[in-house]
Amino acid sequence: MTAPTLAPAAAVKGPGFAEFVALIAMMMALNALAIDSMLPALPAIGEALDVASENSRQWVVTAYLLGFGVTQIIYGPLADRFGRKPILMLGLGLYVVFSVLAAFSPTFELLIAARVGTGVGAAALRVLAVSIVRDRYAGRTMARVMSLSFLVFLGVPILAPSLGQAILTVAPWPWVFGVLALGGAAFAIWAAIRLPETLHPGDRMPIQVGRIASAFRQALTNRQSIGYTLAITAISGALFGFINSSQQIFFDVFHEPRLFTIVFGLIAGGIAVASLLNARLVERLGSRLISHTALLGFIVMSAVHAAVALTGHETIWTFAVLQALTMFCFGFIAGNFGAMAMEPMGHIAGTASSAQGFISTTFGASLGFLIGQQFNGSAAPMTVGFVALGLTALVFVLIAERGRLFKARNPAPFLAAS
Repeated sequence: MTAPTLAPAAAVKGPGFAEFVALIAMMMALNALAIDSMLPALPAIGEALDVASENSRQWVVTAYLLGFGVTQIIYGPLADRFGRKPILMLGLGLYVVFSVLAAFSPTFELLIAARVGTGVGAAALRVLAVSIVRDRYAGRTMARVMSLSFLVFLGVPILAPSLGQAILTVAPWPWVFGVLALGGAAFAIWAAIRLPETLHPGDRMPIQVGRIASAFRQALTNRQSIGYTLAITAISGALFGFINSSQQIFFDVFHEPRLFTIVFGLIAGGIAVASLLNARLVERLGSRLISHTALLGFIVMSAVHAAVALTGHETIWTFAVLQALTMFCFGFIAGNFGAMAMEPMGHIAGTASSAQGFISTTFGASLGFLIGQQFNGSAAPMTVGFVALGLTALVFVLIAERGRLFKARNPAPFLAAS
């Protein structure tokens, strides 16, 4: 049975559909900018702050992701108790303050601490983006909103490295973090003026350990919710592995630093195009048919790419084409998996979103860091990691769907009851 288009809280007045999507997309874009815009600056940061190991520079990305992932588990209950908007403003404040601190960090250790703090602030944006969408929409319309928003989140990497590179041509590397602070402040003003509170007063949940534990239990034992959450974790690990490895691959393997932002943008463009197509197709074809087919494509393309890399036939062009095709498949997966993980959780959207985000980002970042640390002067470790994580995601999808792909099955509500 198709879920209703609007969730109960959709009666809340606020921006129209287009502006609402833009607000949610900007929440996601601030996160993407904080990850990708400093990739071209990593060599300059390493040189300025005396980072001896090139692999150690990956901590600039991973520290942010860990702060981003771990604290999501806190924001959900806070958002369910105090409302979405106050917690959003808190997160934006932290994002801005710690971005400024990163810009003025005199040591690599302080920079990493500031990056963790920036991630802590950005975690609120992730939790609130999903929760606010779930407050207003459900079913395939929710998937459409998430896909359109994800288009921006995953389209931003097309421009983010170029933005970072452009900043470096006119200013030193601290200004990359300064631009993040300015962007966060500008969005805070927009959200304060235009975004209303979307949590229905009757859905506010007191901060009581027993009730919060019960909500987390529901989020973590619902077969569909936890299955797709773990599948997103595996796929996110592959994405973070690519982000961690990409700068070194272009600079140290292909010796083409000037092509980094262009090819990175083309690869990210594959995700953006897929997300746009998904937004047009999901209400007609359904989330499962699209995302399950894309997951199989992701595994096949990753396997082909791994074979090319392992046999020594990798060039910058084979890397660009095969990675773009793999990430094109990714664009059909992420938004749909996220919507299906949240679909049974409408009554505890904030808590469920935080639990899912904690798992997918914290463990996904750890998997991505593990892949990045295997860098050995070739693209082989990254491509093999993609294959392994794609197959892992497929296992979790099969668990969520009780062994059935492409079409919905009516599962038992909880694993404990199955």
